[in-house]
Amino acid sequence: MSEIEPEQRVYAVLAMIPRGSVVTYGQVAELAGLPRAARLVGRTLRNLPEKSNLPWHRVINSSGKISLPPNSDGFKKQKTRLQDEGLLVDGSRISLAKYRWRP
Repeated sequence: MSEIEPEQRVYAVLAMIPRGSVVTYGQVAELAGLPRAARLVGRTLRNLPEKSNLPWHRVINSSGKISLPPNSDGFKKQKTRLQDEGLLVDGSRISLAKYRWRP
């Protein structure tokens, strides 16, 4: 995977995350072969094309929370999408013990 651009690696991992599951930014980085690159994952998600079908909403922080500001449109969209997939979202928290994807 080394000759593949880091962003493409992140996209490939995102495409694999199953409905009803979440992963952390660090976990995406690890699965993409980019250890310790959680911030790169965040930047990549922030720069996804607007019409992207990749499930960006399934990525949360290592504390099990949605990282976006609670009153932002992005936060509301992410929370709604997760709830639509059957995940319990308590405020901004999602149970990693219950919903974390472990490939």
